Amino acid sequence: MTDSVDPSAHIRALHEQLLTALPFADTTDFADVAEGFIAAPATGTITGADGNVVWDNDAYGFLTGECPPSVNPSLWRQAGLSARQGLYRVTEGVFQIRGFDISNMTLIEGDTGVVIIDPLTVSETAAAGLALYREHRGDRPVTGVIYTHSHADHFGGVLGVTTVADVEAGKLPIIAPEGFAEHAVAENVFAGTAMARRAAYQFGSALPRGERGTVGTGLGTYIPTGSFSLVPPTVDVTVTGQQEIVDGVRIVFQLTPGTEAPAEMNIYLPDRRALCMAENAIHTMHNILTPRGALVRDAHIWAKYLTEAVRDYARHSDVVFSSHLWPTWGTERVVEFIELQRDMYGYLHDQTLRRLNQGEVGTEIAEDFPLPPALENTWHTRGYYGTISHNVKAVYQRYMGWYDGNPAHLWEHPPVASARRHVELGGGRDAMLVKARAAYDEGDYRWAAQILNYLIFADDTDTAPRDLQAATFEQLAYGAEAATWRNNFLSAAYELRNGSFGTPTTSTASPTLLSGLDVEQVFDGMALLVNGPKAWSLRSTMDWRITDQDRVHRVELRNGLLVHYDHTDEDLPAADVSFALTHPTLIRVLLAGDDFAAAAASGDIEITGDPGKLIELVGVLDEPDRSFAIVTP
Repeated sequence: MTDSVDPSAHIRALHEQLLTALPFADTTDFADVAEGFIAAPATGTITGADGNVVWDNDAYGFLTGECPPSVNPSLWRQAGLSARQGLYRVTEGVFQIRGFDISNMTLIEGDTGVVIIDPLTVSETAAAGLALYREHRGDRPVTGVIYTHSHADHFGGVLGVTTVADVEAGKLPIIAPEGFAEHAVAENVFAGTAMARRAAYQFGSALPRGERGTVGTGLGTYIPTGSFSLVPPTVDVTVTGQQEIVDGVRIVFQLTPGTEAPAEMNIYLPDRRALCMAENAIHTMHNILTPRGALVRDAHIWAKYLTEAVRDYARHSDVVFSSHLWPTWGTERVVEFIELQRDMYGYLHDQTLRRLNQGEVGTEIAEDFPLPPALENTWHTRGYYGTISHNVKAVYQRYMGWYDGNPAHLWEHPPVASARRHVELGGGRDAMLVKARAAYDEGDYRWAAQILNYLIFADDTDTAPRDLQAATFEQLAYGAEAATWRNNFLSAAYELRNGSFGTPTTSTASPTLLSGLDVEQVFDGMALLVNGPKAWSLRSTMDWRITDQDRVHRVELRNGLLVHYDHTDEDLPAADVSFALTHPTLIRVLLAGDDFAAAAASGDIEITGDPGKLIELVGVLDEPDRSFAIVTP
């Protein structure tokens, strides 16, 4: 970024300290990331049908150079490793596509074709990865697809490797953990707009690629744009130890709900002595709570499942691979890798609980939380994606909530009102700005950021605090070992200088994704859009007769609340209006933007009663703001 500040002497000194403190002489990861390399694509860019670039791995070519002073050297190392691109052999009959997406696609050769684990985020990247595999391994048909878990970068590209028609015809199974369908379509419904906006900060989606911009995400380079889809599973994994044979490949599953995703599973290939750990053990500390926002994950059960994986599978494996980053070979190393990952999550959990029971609050615990030396000096337990600070606070939040027990924090003023009072308390704008500049010059960037935040929220038209805050965030970014923190700081600096970049990560949602929403989820999402005060005086009752599911779903608007439920009770009061339609038509007219009146005129919707009640409801629905302010009021 041309208007960014140079790394300060304080940041350069931090980097020099890290170069001597961390085991940079250990180059094992560099050997592992290159192991089994077969071929790279002719170009690192992938385009969609419209000619637009959906993926550009070439943009990260700068990572092959020397680490610049504007990037933490530990993060630079991780970024360079995670940007490797190509087709790799994992073990006999098992291959991976890496560097085509933020995630990996794994291909297991069967009797007649290939079984795919995690078909990436969008169809374009998945299709390109499959094409590279076929170029070097033959034109094998896809005979099965496995989703390891319910996050979009592990299923959204499924239509790049198969078709809905082939799945419906029974030509291949789609296998997923129990609860996958519910969580895959629902995770981002309730808080989807806010999560997506914050994800743009976490992943640095609007930032330039380069030494003053984003260098990746810590577990891959970035999230592609393109055609996002979902083909629902045809086989559910409901119990650990469940075995399926797909195209002659024997596959054993370990369910791990509540770990990195609410629906997740590890995969063991006993005949290949290969273990897939999904996203439960990868070459970085993961998030217990992501900066973009999500439900807090369970570090305790996460560690328990990793113990189970070691006991039942790792000791019988020659290689462990995951849905991100690179594999680890050799039984002893496989066991050690998973045990260290287990120790990390278990230690984070247990020590946070020990200290909160001694009265410390989350910020106090996180401020001084050294890891055991074996974890501190191991590359794959470093915080490139998750961080100790974020994760300790997440464990605290899971058990204790946002309130730390001090009544002074029970009813604080909201940001703007608090900021104005703090500015007055600090002696006014000029005095506080002097203190912020002094903190900046001394390298106390955390304190400078706090002071400047008050000044910005007290008066966001004042350019001097905004400019200094942008510089402060850049210094914090240059020092950050976590890619997620670096991206957050740099995104904030960008918006302070240039205004909101909105939510640039939106992919094209296919009809197959929308069709995965059930009736309850459709109206749950609608309920969250109701502007309560505008709807206080409105009352209406609507019946939605879903003809292809033989059900009636009643929707009531009262007291600013949208209530909905199935019913069969003929004694209920008659609805103001009734709509008879199929589930696909419901999706089309309420979610996909099809014209409701046209669907009614064509006979796709039968209306009985007063349709004006639906118009009345639509009139009190708010549109989410995909560009809401984050670092300004």
